[in-house]
Amino acid sequence: MEVMNRILSESDVKNKQMEFPARSLSAFPLPDGQNSVQFVAFDMNEQQWSLKVSIRNEGRYLKPWLRGEWGDYVHQKGLQKGDKVILTMDEEESGERIYRIRAERKMFGFWYSIDDQQ
Repeated sequence: MEVMNRILSESDVKNKQMEFPARSLSAFPLPDGQNSVQFVAFDMNEQQWSLKVSIRNEGRYLKPWLRGEWGDYVHQKGLQKGDKVILTMDEEESGERIYRIRAERKMFGFWYSIDDQQ
């Protein structure tokens, strides 16, 4: 299941956090009383990335963010404004959730995996 498909902004690649779509929060059940949840996502090379989705405690809007090793992921993949990040989740029969993250760059009108270029 695709959790998120987002074109990166300048802020997403320069800061160590990415604005996270509120509609995607259902893929990350927050424990009662908590405003964040950590998870591991595997990239196309099976490297693990420890990420965290968090929402603010106060205010009218949740304003979710993706943090954790996001800054390291951006740096290692050489991500730029305009690149795309796709996060997917598969639920195993045991109930365990497996997350995968991949980055793509548009060249000549087509999206290409950044992992394939490394």
